[in-house]
Amino acid sequence: MFKPQGIYAAMLTPFTNDGRVNGQVVRQMVDFMVDKGLHGLFPISSVGEFVHLSLDQSLELMEIVVNQAAGRIVVTPGVSSTCAINSIRLAQRAKELGCAAVVLCPPYYYTLSQATILQHFESVIDSVDIPVILYNIPLFTTPITAEVVTQLSRKTNVVGIKDSSGSMVDLMHYVDSFRRSGTKMSFLTGREDMLAPALMVGIQGCMTACAGIFPEVLLGIWNACHSGDWEKAKRLQFGLLPVIRAMFSVSFPAGFKAAMSCRGFDMGPLMQPLSAADEAHLEAVKINIQTHIDELLQLVKQEE
Repeated sequence: MFKPQGIYAAMLTPFTNDGRVNGQVVRQMVDFMVDKGLHGLFPISSVGEFVHLSLDQSLELMEIVVNQAAGRIVVTPGVSSTCAINSIRLAQRAKELGCAAVVLCPPYYYTLSQATILQHFESVIDSVDIPVILYNIPLFTTPITAEVVTQLSRKTNVVGIKDSSGSMVDLMHYVDSFRRSGTKMSFLTGREDMLAPALMVGIQGCMTACAGIFPEVLLGIWNACHSGDWEKAKRLQFGLLPVIRAMFSVSFPAGFKAAMSCRGFDMGPLMQPLSAADEAHLEAVKINIQTHIDELLQLVKQEE
């Protein structure tokens, strides 16, 4: 059974001016991430604005990424939705395309009990023949408790969890729950801010936007940790923090798309347009982001 590990990019989605997925730029992004040596791709992600995509657009994006990856890198697309029916359809298509796994978060918008979340996950997981990576993202939907995760981990096709809580406290209790229950599922952090300390306590990798924007840095942290060079890992980790703060200083995911543009990709318009004041602020922040990127890439060169 597939087990996710390593540095996965939560992919942003470029759009054309008329709101279509820009397939040409998606293909360029896939090649960039493959060439940099990433371990996996996570399209149809939160930072990829999946909530703005129609079901057909999600299916289109999945197919573009898989076809361009052409077996060179693992693809684990998001299949999250407000209802199980759409998640099942996306997961079934991922299976047909040969994806290694799918990523599934709880339904969003409505507040749900843990029992309902468990039932939702079971409805999807039991209906598809593909490995599933659970996705905990309290910023946008109901958190998944460790107890629910432990129950779901007993299902043979549940192979991991991406935790985007950003909490080392939550991470430690998740890991401890897994250790005590004897589950072998993988744990991936969804926050690049804490990759080095998370790897230090034994998690298996990350699924983050920065992995696709600055793969050199995230891979540098991964390789340093696995070679025991914790001081290098710390330098790279702290070097990453200023640009993360800059990206989060504007509406999500505008700062991340601005950073991807700074790396040479035409991301097109935001699907959620900003006010004139916020747009002006974003333009000012872009200068700051570019400065931090230049400093960050210079740090990577120094550490080679």
